[in-house]
Amino acid sequence: MPEIELKVATSLSAVAAADWDACANPPGAGADPGEETHNPFLTHAFLSALEESGCVGARTGWTPVHVLLEGQGRLEGAVPAYVKTHSQGEYVFDHAWADAYERAGGRYYPKIQVAVPFTPVTGRRLLIRNGVDQAAATGRLAEGLRALREQVGASSIHLTFCRPDEGDRLAGAGFLQRTDQQYHWHNEGYGSFEDFLGALASRKRKAIRRERRDALAPGLVVERLTGSDIRPEHWDAFYAFYMDTGSRKWGRPYLNRAFFGLVGERMAERILLVMARREGRYIAGAINFIGDRALYGRNWGCIEDHPFLHFEVCYYQAIEFAIERGLARVEAGAQGEHKLARGYRPALTRSAHDIADPSLRRAVAAYLQRERIYVEAAAEELDEATPFRRA
Repeated sequence: MPEIELKVATSLSAVAAADWDACANPPGAGADPGEETHNPFLTHAFLSALEESGCVGARTGWTPVHVLLEGQGRLEGAVPAYVKTHSQGEYVFDHAWADAYERAGGRYYPKIQVAVPFTPVTGRRLLIRNGVDQAAATGRLAEGLRALREQVGASSIHLTFCRPDEGDRLAGAGFLQRTDQQYHWHNEGYGSFEDFLGALASRKRKAIRRERRDALAPGLVVERLTGSDIRPEHWDAFYAFYMDTGSRKWGRPYLNRAFFGLVGERMAERILLVMARREGRYIAGAINFIGDRALYGRNWGCIEDHPFLHFEVCYYQAIEFAIERGLARVEAGAQGEHKLARGYRPALTRSAHDIADPSLRRAVAAYLQRERIYVEAAAEELDEATPFRRA
């Protein structure tokens, strides 16, 4: 790749939004049926909102070090990268690796994390513009990440929730491969929520109808809001839910009110808020982001507990919205075997890891080989537990 230069940007403010987005969501992406054509989390609007709101940056343990590939007077490729001083907010867990390495006298942190912070959604991690040689650009970006690792004294590089094709290319560059699983709902051409229920076994179908009925107890109403319908008062209410639930679940929620305000200003048409109110007061809600082919469920919170309301707001409303919009799937985030009973199926995810110390690399490689076998077997077994009618 002649006349190509690698650079590092410590803020997305140094990169023009149009240039970044041309690499992140290039025109014509999504040629494969299961591939997203527009991933909202990779956009300049979303990632810069994390930086400008202070959710990443100084004192957060997420220091931006985005790798840029420039040539022919334009941005040819990019990698959303961060120097991490902890392993929080990633959803691909390496705490045991860090503990073992430090017990052996090594220093695991800092590390290089290539990811969308706090967002366990599969997507491109090597953002390469159309017309650029994918294999050559992958090699140069991997080279840039390794040079960055040496420069900052990091132990390792981690590309989490990367696409399978990226994982395969990175394996060719010497990165270790890791497999995990989530739960996704797939739209099999349903015309309505009732059509979806018709695909389920009778007992499961009745259970979901009962849950939906009981969730909307007298006085409870659920609203779906997107675009200009989302007003500051909705963000205020949702943020209160997010803080209350997040503080109890994680101890310190990752996102702040400023972040929600910024994404609300910049990408409201890509946001679905599902809000529940009782007697005129909002008491629970969930935020989803809208791709061209998928709906991505992200955060939920509530200030009142009501039976089955979580399932209604987070899962069933998302399924209804996806059917109405003709979206191919709903990705409901990390973890949660309870999603199986609501029609969500196991889906494998990928990550790629490059570890500098040969001893740690050998130990992690052996572990990952065993883990892959377990994860794939568990996914097959869990798929048998889905509520769909058997042929």
